[in-house]
Amino acid sequence: MKSMTIPAATLALILAASMSTTGCLSRSAAGGAVVGGAAIGGAYEYQNKRALDALEDEYRRGLITRSEYERRKDETSRRSLIY
Repeated sequence: MKSMTIPAATLALILAASMSTTGCLSRSAAGGAVVGGAAIGGAYEYQNKRALDALEDEYRRGLITRSEYERRKDETSRRSLIY
């Protein structure tokens, strides 16, 4: 079974959008949600970058095979919006 993960930034934006359309969210709170979501998203992407760097290092040192490298790289890339 394939696991689907939704980045925290996406969840924050969905929540902010749903609250603003129902009138439950002020402009300053919406701005805070967007900034917070962007910060969370940035941290999430930074973690993906670190994981890809560590993976590449393992492959260069010969600790994993090419097929394992490709499999793990694809897995990390699917979780990322940038990589």
